[in-house]
Amino acid sequence: MNENLFASFIAPTILGLPAAVLIILFPPLLIPTSKYLINNRLITTQQWLIKLTSKQMMTMHNTKGRTWSLMLVSLITFIATTNLLGLLPYSFTPTTQLSMNLAMAIPLWAGAVIMGFRSKIKNALAHFLPQGTPTPLIPMLVIIETISLLIQPMALAVRLTANITAGHLLMHLIGSATLAMSTINLPSTLIIFTILILLTILEIAVALIQAYVFTLLVSLYLHDNT
Repeated sequence: MNENLFASFIAPTILGLPAAVLIILFPPLLIPTSKYLINNRLITTQQWLIKLTSKQMMTMHNTKGRTWSLMLVSLITFIATTNLLGLLPYSFTPTTQLSMNLAMAIPLWAGAVIMGFRSKIKNALAHFLPQGTPTPLIPMLVIIETISLLIQPMALAVRLTANITAGHLLMHLIGSATLAMSTINLPSTLIIFTILILLTILEIAVALIQAYVFTLLVSLYLHDNT
């Protein structure tokens, strides 16, 4: 019980060197590929999920926006596999680090915004001033819309970090409580252990949902600028 509650969120090192890069590169190795004409069930299911996800996200986009389909599918696959691997015992979840999530959010957001200013500069500037705004409120609304635009990548990163971190902390606390109660009261231990199992199932769903929400919001930002 004296273990540091945030120890699992510290970036691991190997011989004093940061191991986060190796951990980030590990999830893509788990995605199977096929060299045969007829795929097995795993590859078929994987391709069906990718087609379903890309179809749902790309339906609202025009031709220019659909050029991002490969990047968005890779993004949701990477975040989902990273979140799921982080649920394993004694593992490290890179998406609990705000710096990594910002490193994903800022370039994608900046690319979408820059594309909007290059291709549809009038529409992009029109977002800063809604139609029919009273003249005295124009300066204040321009400032508010500018701030809301600039905090979009921060909101993306903080949302993903907070949801994944909160789930891991709650699982850590309930797991420690289960271990502590095992020598005191067996019926209470079984109840807490059942809650832990249900929470684990919920965290699996949260890991997938947060990957989808992150990618969907990037897709919406892209849609607004193409």
